Amino acid sequence: MDLELKLKLKKIKLVITDVDGVLTDGGMYYSQEGECMKKFNTKDSMGMELLLQNKIKSILLTRENSKIVKERAKKIKIAELYSNISKKEEMLPEISKKYNVTNVEIAYIGDDINDIEIMKLVGFSATPMDGNFAVKKISNYICNTNGGQGVFREISDLIIQSKNN
Repeated sequence: MDLELKLKLKKIKLVITDVDGVLTDGGMYYSQEGECMKKFNTKDSMGMELLLQNKIKSILLTRENSKIVKERAKKIKIAELYSNISKKEEMLPEISKKYNVTNVEIAYIGDDINDIEIMKLVGFSATPMDGNFAVKKISNYICNTNGGQGVFREISDLIIQSKNN
């Protein structure tokens, strides 16, 4: 890990992540009744738990308004779920104030163009290996894993590693 990246990661006190394309592979399965399935990776929820053990909270911030995501949020150890948010960057002042952190102390994981503006404002940004090319251009870190395959865990491990060295 290079020194600049390590210094950014050392400052992190809160991790915000998008859901579809980061915690899931981006697939949405529909039946006649509507959305019925999304696949999540348990490695990511363990990453959230490990961060919490290191006094770092996690927040889900998504454009979707999904019952499935709400159910998943109840099960995993996150501080909060913000759903149905189209301009994610507009939530940053509220989140910063509520969790008593500065933008430099926030990490954000996103995969698509609606994540770019918030990614520009935080101290550390990351995207899955299969993230959109425009997101890759502005990310501090491109994961070795694709969305839905443990991206959050990869970032949580990096954060914890930076604080323990």
